[in-house]
Amino acid sequence: MGSTEDLDYPQTILQYNSGFLVSKIMFTACELGVFDLLLESGEPLSSDAIAARLGTSTTGMERLLDACVGLKLLAVELTQEGALYRNTDISNIYLTKSSPKSQYHIMMYYSNTVYLCWHYLADAVREGRNQYERAFGISSKDPFGAMYRSEEEMLKFMAGQNSVWSICGRDVLAAFDLSPFRQIYDLGGGGGALARECVSLYPNSTVTIYDLPKVVQVAKEQFVPPEERRIAFHEGDFFNNSIPEAELYLLSKILHDWNDEKCGQLLAKVYKACKPGGGVLLVESLLNEDKSGPLETQLYSMNMLVQTEGKERTAAEYSKLLEAAGFREIEVKRTGKIYDAILGRK
Repeated sequence: MGSTEDLDYPQTILQYNSGFLVSKIMFTACELGVFDLLLESGEPLSSDAIAARLGTSTTGMERLLDACVGLKLLAVELTQEGALYRNTDISNIYLTKSSPKSQYHIMMYYSNTVYLCWHYLADAVREGRNQYERAFGISSKDPFGAMYRSEEEMLKFMAGQNSVWSICGRDVLAAFDLSPFRQIYDLGGGGGALARECVSLYPNSTVTIYDLPKVVQVAKEQFVPPEERRIAFHEGDFFNNSIPEAELYLLSKILHDWNDEKCGQLLAKVYKACKPGGGVLLVESLLNEDKSGPLETQLYSMNMLVQTEGKERTAAEYSKLLEAAGFREIEVKRTGKIYDAILGRK
């Protein structure tokens, strides 16, 4: 075994120690509208001009802009008049509100909600439960009751999830050929971004978004245009209400919210409702079988600890849950991206 001198431990620890600073810089630049302003301006701007337009201090804005340059979210050009800042391609695509692939909403949800739960991570590890009570002073027994504690919070969460599927949805839906399935139910489909990707990729299919009544109402009013006739809605609680018959059920980032017992209950209901020859598509971020990574999935699993009753799992663990519910011919497809797909058939 090599000595510690062979490994750059101090540098690694310092980078990990400052990790939350990096994300908060990006979140703050998004929240203040830096990237939106630079996109709209159509030309590089000085820190003074940006500060004046956004109503911030000049000293604070200059430091924020320079940090964004260090993170490669902005580029800077030194001229005779001083430093001029512009967006990089990645910022134009993912950090501006107007981009079809914008991640603005999920970043704001992380910045203003998830961060507060993570403040109590040590308590979550000690107790093995989510931290809504400490973070927001509300009961932690019903995670989604806490998550949807106000219409504003529910809207932020739904918009955030939509932004995720705008860049990840097609990968998981194309992992298997789903064209034989014409009648699809998206359980917990939220704002409908995955449903819209599905009917775009499989135009002969129809998708019904099954979600809580208040979620369905917001989805209808703000996210799914009425002219999209291939998407329908069903109001209900899939734990407490019946699940209608369909050929395929989408469970995207659903099972990771719940413990094994509740996952088993839900999958058993899905199996009972599923037409013979139909199936269920699980969309989740899969851990390696030895749980050594990927790091993003390990971090998501910690987030499940502070926010829900669930955890991230390995492909074998999800397959075991599917088999216990009665599903067979289970196939796993790793997309090489954040989310993977598992298909089980009845």
